Amino acid sequence: MKKLILILLILSTKLFSQKILIQMDLTQTDHLKAYGLAYWIVKDGSNVDWLLNYRGGSFLAEYSDKYAAECRIRGIAFETISSSMATQIEEEVKADNVNMDIVKLEKSPKIAVYAPPGAQPWDDAVRLALEYAEVEHEIIYDEEVLEGKLKEYDWLHLHHEDFTGQFGKFWRSYRNAPWYIQQVALNEAMAQKMGYSKVSDLKLAVALKIREYIANGGFVFAMCSAPDSFDVALAAKDVDICESMFDGDPMDPNAQSKLDFTQTIAFENFKIEKNPSEYEISSIDVGPTTINNPSIDYFTLFEFSAKYDPVPSMLTQNHQAVVPGFLGQTTGFKSELIKKNIIKLAERDGTNEVKYLYGNFGRGFFAFYGGHDPEDYRHGVGDPPTELRLHKNSPSYRLILNNVLFPAAKKKEQKT
Repeated sequence: MKKLILILLILSTKLFSQKILIQMDLTQTDHLKAYGLAYWIVKDGSNVDWLLNYRGGSFLAEYSDKYAAECRIRGIAFETISSSMATQIEEEVKADNVNMDIVKLEKSPKIAVYAPPGAQPWDDAVRLALEYAEVEHEIIYDEEVLEGKLKEYDWLHLHHEDFTGQFGKFWRSYRNAPWYIQQVALNEAMAQKMGYSKVSDLKLAVALKIREYIANGGFVFAMCSAPDSFDVALAAKDVDICESMFDGDPMDPNAQSKLDFTQTIAFENFKIEKNPSEYEISSIDVGPTTINNPSIDYFTLFEFSAKYDPVPSMLTQNHQAVVPGFLGQTTGFKSELIKKNIIKLAERDGTNEVKYLYGNFGRGFFAFYGGHDPEDYRHGVGDPPTELRLHKNSPSYRLILNNVLFPAAKKKEQKT
């Protein structure tokens, strides 16, 4: 009997010492679901080691039958490894002569998506990613932001939003469309409810609250028209840049010269698009004119030191460095209009077109990603949503989910 108990104890100890390795290289069957699993394990109360630059940015956690079963349920490839093998991997990653490191994920971030109520005539790639990866999130909008509820969240996403109050510059093509009329009415009602005479004033107030949220330590991830319109709204804080079809009175004829670039967080010296019929907000956007051909549209991720620059390293983890491009109202950002303190994470080779960037503001962080839907090159108004089960290994959707996990990381002092 004692011998049997001893054997069981040995087996139990051996099992307890095992680790689960969720590889993120080309052997992974579902990269996107793997992020959701890492999030779920952390939420379950266990830590996850994010192995930066090891097999595509793999995840390592204590083994449990529950975690292994969840991998199988979600269709995620994984390996069960011994404690000694895990130690070897950790030693390899920590070695001074390799560009790898370990970041511990120890807190399940509370996530908010800034989005209007009801169905939209376009799809938000980040919401698609969150839902497919099974990452919990809440939807908030202007009222919640202005009531100070942002402090309840660790991570905020902004997508196809126009913070300038010009309703996405859809006026020329869609002003008679029921969805456009409904959106204008919804925004005008919200402005009135919150005590503003114009939608542009409402959106500016929201943008200022979001900037304050970042300064106080929050993390914002924005795509498509949100990065462009956010900084334009901040620069135009004290000037009317909206024509009469948007706010009932004409634009200030000297609007451009009155922009204040000290108010922005990422861009400077840009020109606003004054034509209300032009589907463009400012000169920040590279536009589709030099691209518009998916067969030649690619961007390259920069490589960073995992040990000395862990944040940009986390944000660029991937199983491939060259990633297919995609369009959006703001497709990418002109390099010369990006502030000098901003870190460029990816660009189209041989051009001034930055696709992905990261910056600090106050005690917080933000990342901007150009384009609308990474797996639908020209996603248009009314197009069906992308089925991510058909794009389980999308390198461009992986960049979105890197941002989701970033707030879960244990913060450490960067080496000097």
